[in-house]
Amino acid sequence: MRIIGNVIWILFGGFVMAAEYLVGGVLLCCTLIGIPFGWQVFKIGLLALLPFGQTSVVEGGSRSCLAVVMNVLWFFIGGIWIALSHLLWGLLFCITVVGIPFGLQHFKLMRVALFPFGRVVVPA
Repeated sequence: MRIIGNVIWILFGGFVMAAEYLVGGVLLCCTLIGIPFGWQVFKIGLLALLPFGQTSVVEGGSRSCLAVVMNVLWFFIGGIWIALSHLLWGLLFCITVVGIPFGLQHFKLMRVALFPFGRVVVPA
């Protein structure tokens, strides 16, 4: 299911989504202040390219103070809008039975898009 799901995901929009995250990450990395945010966009883009068989977990057991501050900044600057777009796509995909696995992947991306700092992408 992992390979078939990723192939279908890439063919029907996953590649475009990952490319958008790549461009956004490169643009954020053009400024010194945006580099940490750009790295997080790359993380979301990696997960958006091949979401089946991967998940995102909080690294370590606790979050650092810097990660919490950066997550709060990220949430208000752009994270909420990215998460809302993934919520919309997830709900649209979940309308049909065939689209439910793809909707669940958007919900997984939504969780990472809300608070990416302190998370790491790992195989499921």
